[in-house]
Amino acid sequence: MTQFAFPWNPDVEKPHFAVATRAVVLSIFLAVMAGVGSWVTASLLDGHPLGTIVLVIGPAVTAVLSLLVACIIKTWRGVGRLLFRFALVILIGAVLSAGFGLWFVNMLFEWISVDLVAHAANDPAVFTWFGGALTLAEMQSAIDWLPSWMVLALWPLQFPVVRDITALNAIVVLFNVIPVYLIWWERKVAGRIQSRLGPMRVGGWHGWAQSFADGIKLLLKEDLIPDEADSKLYRMAPYFAIIPSMLAFVGLPFGMTYVFRDLDVALVFVLGMLGVEVLAVILAGWASNNKWSIYGAMREAVQMVSYEIPMGMALIIPVVCVGSLSLQTIADAQSGGWFSWLIFTNPFCFVAFICYYIASLASCKRAPFDLPEAESELVAGFVTEYSGFRWSLFFFAEYAAMFVVCALAVILFLGGWHSPLPASWSAHLTDLIGDNVAARGINGLLFNSPVWLFVKALFLLYVQIWLRWTLPRIRIDQVLYACIQVLLPLTMLLLFGVTLWTWAQTSDHAGWHLFSDIVNWVLGIGGFIFLLGFPIIAAYGFYHRRSMVGNLAVDALPAS
Repeated sequence: MTQFAFPWNPDVEKPHFAVATRAVVLSIFLAVMAGVGSWVTASLLDGHPLGTIVLVIGPAVTAVLSLLVACIIKTWRGVGRLLFRFALVILIGAVLSAGFGLWFVNMLFEWISVDLVAHAANDPAVFTWFGGALTLAEMQSAIDWLPSWMVLALWPLQFPVVRDITALNAIVVLFNVIPVYLIWWERKVAGRIQSRLGPMRVGGWHGWAQSFADGIKLLLKEDLIPDEADSKLYRMAPYFAIIPSMLAFVGLPFGMTYVFRDLDVALVFVLGMLGVEVLAVILAGWASNNKWSIYGAMREAVQMVSYEIPMGMALIIPVVCVGSLSLQTIADAQSGGWFSWLIFTNPFCFVAFICYYIASLASCKRAPFDLPEAESELVAGFVTEYSGFRWSLFFFAEYAAMFVVCALAVILFLGGWHSPLPASWSAHLTDLIGDNVAARGINGLLFNSPVWLFVKALFLLYVQIWLRWTLPRIRIDQVLYACIQVLLPLTMLLLFGVTLWTWAQTSDHAGWHLFSDIVNWVLGIGGFIFLLGFPIIAAYGFYHRRSMVGNLAVDALPAS
């Protein structure tokens, strides 16, 4: 039997020591640069903070990282075995470290802007480097319990541009990680639904590095352009798909302070960015000069433009309930716990959530609305002629858009980043453990953490994946019938009904408020029972997994 080995197996391949040698030489060179930069900053720039950061701290940190890379390469055999055996532990640790690091950086920016800059005692007319609110000496006197080099590292954080650059880097990393994880997760879910195991080898634990290996493969594949294709439009189309999907993250809040730009019309901005993707599909199909690609592009144009109308009307319903287009305002209005979520406040929001979720499937080209690709009849639809890196950009944009539409559903209907726990418990917790940094961290994690938004969004993403591998693809006439004759009239009725409901809520009639509370409790309890059914069914299936599917359920590989 042929023995398979995962890429970069330390027992098969020898590490390239030339790279380690270059890393050591680079670290020595950077260390010398840091020493020269220290002399230049002290002698010629009079201790300019920016000069210290650029000429001293930057090269020194890069030198340390280069040495770390050299050590990893030199000890690759041992490191590779550790990665293979403790992949799950390392993955969980990386996720927790990233979350804690993001929280710490956000708290640091908030502390400097609120506690230091907002209470700056210096005269605004006094010159500070680049117009900063605080000079280096003032910041040192305000936090004299820190060493001078740490104060120097904190000094740039008072500038909004530094916060923007940091937040933009976090968005880029998140935008790249989400599709990679979702692709791996969909392959695992698809395998389980089809009585398979899915990826199991690359990276060790359940093939967690399969998406990275596929990405490397796609980067190395040849980028082909058909002879009869419109070369400029052909090259341009993937970027019309990927850039708007990334820009949607700019206006998407993950918490009260975890947002790149707090826009008053954030909902309109995000929907506008998602709507640009249809141009990418049309350009890709037309520029490919392939009849299957054109068919797929035509289907996409009809489908996305049609379903954007009921999807937008369904999203107006929570806007009417709260009275704002700001996503942060809408999410903050649902901070009271499970029964304060808009999906349970009235029956119109409850049905609007279902309509929006169905329309979002069509907007993201997900089954049973995946006619633009339709690999069984149109080869691959609008991406038939694409290969390599450009082909991957379309699917990166699709999976990123899946997360965005699910996050929008969470923010507008499911409480956003607020937990289902009652808000009164937060006050009791503060009284119990006090008001300090640790208490704020625990309180935020339990009641209003971005973790809650990700958990809810991942649940909705799982339902999208589940539906894809469960439901068959419907015909194009059925797609348009469901939109024009079902969802569109229904969302119009819902919008009219929620307008009357909101008007009635402003009345002082005690009987109406009692009826509203009863509806709220019935919907909330019904939603809880529905949600509780998922882990019960999953536990039942896991317990009876061998008897349900026979020999296919026998563990074929370790850790399966």
